[in-house]
Parts: sequence; structure tokens; C-alpha cells
Amino acid sequence: MAAQCVTKVELTIACTNLLDKDVGSKSDPLCVLLQNTSGQQWYEVDRTERIKNSLNPKFSKKFLIDYYFELVQKLKFGIYDIDNKTIELSDDDFLGEFECTLGQIVSSKTLTKPLVLKNGRPAGKGSITITAEEVKDNRVVLFEVEARKLDNKDFFGKSDPYLEFHKQTTDGNWVMVHRTEVIKNNLNPVWRPFKISLNSLCYTDMDKPIKVECYDYDSDGSHDVIGSFQTTMSKLKEASRSSPVEFECINEKKRQKKKNYKNSGIVSVKHCEIIVECTFLDYVMGGCQLNFTVGIDFTGSNGDPRSPDSLHYLSPDGVNEYLTAIWSVGMVIQDYDTDKMFPVFGFGAQIPPSYQVSHEFPINFNPSNPFCNGIQGIVDAYRACLPQVRLYGPTNFSPIINHVARFAAAATQQQTASQYFILLIITDGVITDLDQTRTAIVNASKLPMSIIIVGVGGADFDAMEFLDGDNGVLRSSSGEPAVRDIVQFVPFRKFQNSPKEALAQCVLAEIPQQVVNYFSTFKLQPPKNPAANNRGQRE
Repeated sequence: MAAQCVTKVELTIACTNLLDKDVGSKSDPLCVLLQNTSGQQWYEVDRTERIKNSLNPKFSKKFLIDYYFELVQKLKFGIYDIDNKTIELSDDDFLGEFECTLGQIVSSKTLTKPLVLKNGRPAGKGSITITAEEVKDNRVVLFEVEARKLDNKDFFGKSDPYLEFHKQTTDGNWVMVHRTEVIKNNLNPVWRPFKISLNSLCYTDMDKPIKVECYDYDSDGSHDVIGSFQTTMSKLKEASRSSPVEFECINEKKRQKKKNYKNSGIVSVKHCEIIVECTFLDYVMGGCQLNFTVGIDFTGSNGDPRSPDSLHYLSPDGVNEYLTAIWSVGMVIQDYDTDKMFPVFGFGAQIPPSYQVSHEFPINFNPSNPFCNGIQGIVDAYRACLPQVRLYGPTNFSPIINHVARFAAAATQQQTASQYFILLIITDGVITDLDQTRTAIVNASKLPMSIIIVGVGGADFDAMEFLDGDNGVLRSSSGEPAVRDIVQFVPFRKFQNSPKEALAQCVLAEIPQQVVNYFSTFKLQPPKNPAANNRGQRE
């Protein structure tokens, strides 16, 4: 019997006295969470944000983990000094790690331990503090906040303000629960709308104190306090666009020094609304279908499929990296698609009978019915297709993205949360239509759609990292920002020696949140479809 998830646990990470690996500034730390199930390889679950120039970082991003009472869930927290934009941590300085089980964290609630290096020796005086909280309440608070007339802290230019929200624990300490983005060079900033879970913000207690601090960001890590104020959820939820709730931002040091000090600016909460956020399982159990489509790269850079050096070469046991990626991801997703019929397209090949180059051809060569029956059907169609096509080029992603986006756009006409589309693209190299692909992704970000890109082979995948919006907002060639991050990129080589499940867990980790994010943004409730459990029906 499969293990039953008991509950969800949210982990908050902070570190002190990290090693300093940067010359002329401080380390730029990030925490990566790795998990190990049933004694297999470690695989990455998630990462925090990177904090610039800090040896004592408090990470704003939380790790959300399913807690299984009956399993030993081994966790490893690795701290890295991030100095480049690649996804590979091997390029960055290692600052230390700590290994334990989720049970140890949960039973301690707060665990502080020294960090160690790979050889087991202490990582200087570095330590990590992990705080665990059970997530029982799925209410979230939506905020729209701006400020005006903030103090200028910079000699050249204006302040670069951001806000931090803190809750008070039972022992009186303050814990940061959210950090907004930095608005550069602006004393009247308007922050992007954001949400914080009600439990994170105030333990769901409407009268518990909430502290909001406003800072001027400095690239060297020495952020200046502009001012702060305290409030409660009861007060915040009075805010509306017609009548915002306003707070004086007070800088205590300035107030003590200046006799006629008034404030250091006004923070205006324009909108504050508590909503119940449905979970991924609410949508799936309510009848939402995940429609899985595969795009396969048949460009010449893969090498002649008959040669053992080719990425399309089928080894004596009948597999290659393309098939392994299809199996890994497909075996998980197929459980959420009732009819198990998956459309599969190739791109970058000359196809029979005229051998014209195509960037969205069905690999079963049947345009009116591009569906393969189950994951085995995809594998069979791929094997049959290989000898019939000529690998060519260039590597264009946008036709297949736009193809799936048309179906996703049609699904929005129903105005229900009944369909979500996942496109898996497996590729060996550099995109040639980067501008068109960026635009296609930005357009798709408005639709019920996610894109997983698995890079096979040893190519330079920098452009793919750029499409994965984890390090900032992706923009189209005309400058339009993506409404949400829908691309997850993973190089296959990270998982070459890992079990198939590890690749699937890594590439699918963001999908549940992306599904919830899309439907909640458009205020679409789970369909509660009574036919949802009748397998074999497609809406």
C-alpha cells in the first residue's frame, strides 16, 4: 500500500556565521534541500532565494514537505555561495551542509546545528536553524501595497525600497514571513500584488501583532532601515481600494534624535483580502484533467541514430536518454489523465514522403490523430518513427509551444478548472528561435499550461536556464513580462546515475503549485465533477 501523506510541514531556514568565499564582499548564500528515499541517490527538492552579501541569511522562501509518519525521510540542507547564473551548483562555492530526518525536525520544532564540509569537518563556525510548522489552514491573504514620501537613504539617486513582514512567536521573537521585491530608485514605490498564508502571517490569530519593516536595499548587504510599524490582521483587512489603510513608517533612531520628526514615509495597504486557496488535490479530486503532450528533438546535432554516439541511438536494451525522460515523467503524469491518450510531436526533422523540414509533426505521422496509447504507445511510436525521418534542423521550440497553447486557450472557454496542459520538451541543444520561444512562453503563461524542458546530452544549456523564470521574470521579445513562471528546466545529466523517480520528482515538483497558481489567479474553483472518478472519460 502506498504511504499516506499525514500532513504538510513548512520549513523555515536561517544560517549564522557562514564561511566568506567572496573577495571584497560577502558570500551570496542560497539553501538547497535534498531528499533521499529508500536509500537511493539524493535528489533536489527545492531551493531558497539567493541572499546577496550576507553571512547570516534569513531565507524568505519556505520549503513545503509532505510528512509521512511511517517513512524515514532523510533530508540534506546544502548552503552554497552563488556567483553565477547557471543551475549547476558544482560551479559555486560550497559553504556547508547538514543532514537529518524530517522526524528529527518535527519532534524538535526548531533545530539548530553546526554545518559541516563534505569531509565531515566543521564549516567554520557556520550553523543552520530549521523551524518546522504544520500547515493546517489553507487560507491566504492577498495584498496590494504601496508607499509614498519614503526617506531617501542614498547620496546618489533615490532609495531602493522593499518590505519585510514578520510574525511574533509565542516566546516573543520575530520571524520573517515575507519579503517583497526591491523597487529601484523610487521614494513612492508600488509593489507587485503578493500573498502570504494566514498561518505564516499570524498563526490565523487576527489580533496577533504583525511587524512590517521598510528597508533601502544595498548591493553590499548593508540594507538601511527606513522605518517600521506594527499592526494586526484585524486592522489590515479593513483595507479596500476605495479606502486604503495607511501606516506611518517610523524610524526610532531618527525619532529620538530629531525633535520635530514626523515619520519616514507612509505605507498604504490598498487591498487586503483573505481567501481560501484550494490545494492541488482539491482540483485533481474535483475532476481536473492533466493533459500530457510530448515534444521530441530530431535535429541533426543529436547524431545519426544508427551510431552508438547518437543521443537517439537505441542501446541493446532498447533505451536512450529520450526514452528514459519520457518514461520517468510520463509514468507519474499518466495517473491524472483518464484516457491515457497522449499527443506526441517531433521537431527539426525532414519527414516523409516529401522530406520537408517540420517543427510540429506527429511522430505516428497521423495529423488527424496524433495520440499514442499510454506511455508504452509513445515508446513504440518513437521507435517506429526514428528510421523514417532524417535528422536536420534548426531547433525551433515555438511551433510546438503554440500548438499546445491553442488547446489550452480553447479550454479556457469553459471557464472551469477542468483542464490543465503539460508539455514535456526533450532536446539536445541550443534553441534557434529564442525570441519567438520567449513570446510563446509569455503568451502561454496566461493559459492553463506548464512546460517542462529536459536537456539531454552534454550541450551548453544556458539559454534554457534563462527560460526557467526562477531567477527573475521572463519577458517576451517586445518586453511583456510572463504573468507566472511556467517553465521548469532540468539537465538530464544531473540524473544519469539516479533512479528514474528522482528525475520525475525534480521536474514535476513545481507543477502542483503552477496548477493552483493558475486557477486561483483566475478565481476558478475545482470542478467537483461527479464523473471525475469514472476512468476513461475525457471532458
